[in-house]
Amino acid sequence: MHRPIDESGHGAGDGAGRGPVPPPYRPHPVPPVDSGGRSAPGDGVPDPGRVDPRVLGALLARHGWRRRGGAAGRYGRWTPPGSGPGGGTSLLVPDTLAFPDCEDLIGEALTALARSGTPSAREVLTGLAVPSDEIRWWREVPTGPAGTVPWPVQEQLRSAVRKILLAGALAVRGRAGYHGSRHRAAAQAALEPVVVGTDPGGRALTAFLPVPPGRPVAVRLYHALHAAREAVDYQRATGGMDAFDSAVEAGVSRELTEGLVALVRGTEGARVALAWAPAAGVPEGCAARPEPVEFSPGDLPALREASARYLTDEPSVPVRVTGAVVRMRRSGPRGEGRVRLRVLGGADVGHVRVTLDEEAYRTAGHAHLVGLPIRVVGRLESRGGFRRLTGASGVVPVQVDEAERDRLMKSLHENLDFLEEACEPEEER
Repeated sequence: MHRPIDESGHGAGDGAGRGPVPPPYRPHPVPPVDSGGRSAPGDGVPDPGRVDPRVLGALLARHGWRRRGGAAGRYGRWTPPGSGPGGGTSLLVPDTLAFPDCEDLIGEALTALARSGTPSAREVLTGLAVPSDEIRWWREVPTGPAGTVPWPVQEQLRSAVRKILLAGALAVRGRAGYHGSRHRAAAQAALEPVVVGTDPGGRALTAFLPVPPGRPVAVRLYHALHAAREAVDYQRATGGMDAFDSAVEAGVSRELTEGLVALVRGTEGARVALAWAPAAGVPEGCAARPEPVEFSPGDLPALREASARYLTDEPSVPVRVTGAVVRMRRSGPRGEGRVRLRVLGGADVGHVRVTLDEEAYRTAGHAHLVGLPIRVVGRLESRGGFRRLTGASGVVPVQVDEAERDRLMKSLHENLDFLEEACEPEEER
């Protein structure tokens, strides 16, 4: 069974003010079959003339298919995982494209894969249709009466995978012990091409990261997972957390440690394995066949301590933000008030909240009413996920082109509650 990772609460993150967003994953491609019974090229099944038989053989071997004979240098006969030497479906796959019937043999093999009920057959087709690096997660969890994992436990796996993938995408954008809401939109966009496939038993999940654009995420996770494993080992051996500090450069962060905690919690152990796309080769600085990275319940205290450490140690960032005023509140007709800005530039976040004195608050209100953004200098605080600007000063309106100004004015008229709430007391958050 293949399906996108989807969860109604995806994107809620930490802290208030952020609603759910659509999950940045697309469903598994479904191979069509033409009227003649043969798989049609495209939409998940590649054109046989474009398939390298060496890549097909590498993918079959990766997903547990066994080569059982065949003329050396001409073709091989492959059988699916779990089948005996003489039983089950078999594929006749040429070793090269040097013979006239090679394309026909590859086409027949693709048709057999499309019709096969073996879960790994669909994963092989996915790897052929879109050359992808593969990341596979396993969790050792108790099974139900039918040998499958209960649905809530499967949801825990999907949630953990989502967090780990997002942590990898965030680390590609920049190294930080705690990312908060920074770069989140760009990281989610980078994960849109990801395809996922679930194991029928619910114990495993595979993510296919197309090459390009997904390889940077796969490479970053390769380094970050190994660095996290080494940092946990160091902490358990010495009690020191220094290794987690240096692991930030490899891509380890609070987001990654939280994802690993979610992956391991409630299990007897979990592991993550990466495999590079055969058609794209091995990325520089990575092992050709990486060993799985394993984590156990005994690693949870170290991971939780590192997560808390990253949250408290990440410093605030000095910024000069340009943003459009979208909400204003204060407790009375005079005095300081709070303003919410939609960030247009100066910070890698979508919105920030800032407390302004009376004069600056009045300036922000006037700028909003005439359709102008404002510029403000301050420090982007890590507390709350880098959504709050403190020490605000230098609030001034910013001139923009007519098109942007018209758009801001239209937004004002579409959100008339702005003026109604301008002087209402703000609830504590």
